[in-house]
Amino acid sequence: MVLTTSTALHGKIVTVFGGTGFLGRYIIARLAKAGAVIRVATRHPQSAYYLRTNGVVGQIVPVLSNYASAEEISRNVAGSDIVINCLGTLAETRRTKFSHLHTDVPQWIAQACAVSGVEKFIHISALGVEKSASSYAKTKVAGEKAVTAAYPQATILRPSILFGPEDNFFNMFASMARVLPVLPLIGGGKTLFQPVYVGDVADAVLEVVINPHTAGKTYELGGPEILSFREIYLRMFEQTGVKRLLVSLPWGIARLQAAVMSVLPKPPLTNDQITSLQTDSIVSASAHTLSDLKIQPTALNSVLPGYLDKFRPGGRFAEKKRV
Repeated sequence: MVLTTSTALHGKIVTVFGGTGFLGRYIIARLAKAGAVIRVATRHPQSAYYLRTNGVVGQIVPVLSNYASAEEISRNVAGSDIVINCLGTLAETRRTKFSHLHTDVPQWIAQACAVSGVEKFIHISALGVEKSASSYAKTKVAGEKAVTAAYPQATILRPSILFGPEDNFFNMFASMARVLPVLPLIGGGKTLFQPVYVGDVADAVLEVVINPHTAGKTYELGGPEILSFREIYLRMFEQTGVKRLLVSLPWGIARLQAAVMSVLPKPPLTNDQITSLQTDSIVSASAHTLSDLKIQPTALNSVLPGYLDKFRPGGRFAEKKRV
């Protein structure tokens, strides 16, 4: 874990896009501890009020941003010393399109950073996107290229699947296992992941902010273990004490199911997500990694028990009750 003093960023103004999300809240907590004044650019400022408890009065300020135009983004960025972009979505909606959130908005942010003379710009992308054929990945790659073209000294971070108490990965599958007797292994469950602890990624962001040697570099962030989708299920079963039958679901059948579910307001599975699952999400051998940022990756088993035990039959304290 990165060690820093409470004054490392004293007097610095940091604007964070996507600060109300899973990763964003951890980043803001670390920035606040380091003494930064933080502006959280969000469509719904009231949704960011809870973040203010990470700092003193006036240190964390939610500001309205609809991400609607380059002019609006420029106003959000103006006056910032450091800018961090955490915006992203795993599925498109009528209002949120991949190309807009993953490509257009990052480009506007980077251009605004260049014009405003921002000291540091950190852009959060995703691991494995350069190899995937999904629309999600293609727009992420386009966003990276747009960022580096407009602001060459930007630092890009590519994390694998994030895990932590509020994640939408292990929590989602553990919730499914509560009610479903069978869980699907899309494509046979062979896709490889390198789950990374959300706190480690937040530490990486802080290290990039304070380390001048990270400018213009791309870092691939993964945890200490590489697991297949099947192995991730088994790890979840181990921690929750709930075991379910795993059934292989061929890619074609999975796409048919996704097509049927596409009529739902929030489909649990999309065709584009299936395409993403056909590409492994692991750190490449030649990449800059967490170790280059002086961060020791956190093991899954040191964090999962702290939040998956609530899914155990009988509740979190079931084992103690039986003693």
